[in-house]
Amino acid sequence: MSKCKVCHVEIKDESSICPLCHNVIEQKEDSENFYPDVRVFTRKMRMVSNVFLLVMIIIAAVVTYINYEYIRGMWWSFIVDAALLYVYLILRFLVLGNSGYRTKMLWMTLISIMYLILVDWVTGYRGWALNFVLPGGILALDLGIFVLMFVNFRNWQSYLPLQIWMTVCSLVPMLFCALHWITIPILSVVAFGVSLFLFLGTLIIGDRRARTELKRRFHI
Repeated sequence: MSKCKVCHVEIKDESSICPLCHNVIEQKEDSENFYPDVRVFTRKMRMVSNVFLLVMIIIAAVVTYINYEYIRGMWWSFIVDAALLYVYLILRFLVLGNSGYRTKMLWMTLISIMYLILVDWVTGYRGWALNFVLPGGILALDLGIFVLMFVNFRNWQSYLPLQIWMTVCSLVPMLFCALHWITIPILSVVAFGVSLFLFLGTLIIGDRRARTELKRRFHI
């Protein structure tokens, strides 16, 4: 809103000329801010994150002490401590993190897999985490990459580095199979095959665009 200095008429639209005296209207300097202050939200979330970190450390210390002094036989406090850490990492990575959604998806899935492996180990290690959770997580990421490539088909070649990373990650269950840490290898073999053929299929079908993307990313 502006005001004419000659006839003192308030102008509610974006006119630059007064409709009465036709004098040039000077716009007010303090205009309304139509954009939210993102910095305020970020500062609040960082404060919540720091408070949660402090509370988490206190709870973890108390739970570990109770487990050590009064309830021995199984270190169940590790599960509680890891769960608190998992929630904190979600808050830091997903809410406050500046990395892209692909990086967040990859790291949060890997952290989830490691947490479930810890749960399996603390509860007596029956092998279900390595046999099923680890290759299942890799398959879930491969499926997510495929869906994202289909949705973002104009820029599908940008997912090639992530496919290479998933192919390397799928070698880990195969190594565990060779070491006999994984006793049911079928899902691990499927995860490795899917990761490998997803990358090779994208490379072959993508042809020149795929090779150009690899040269641009890896300078080869």
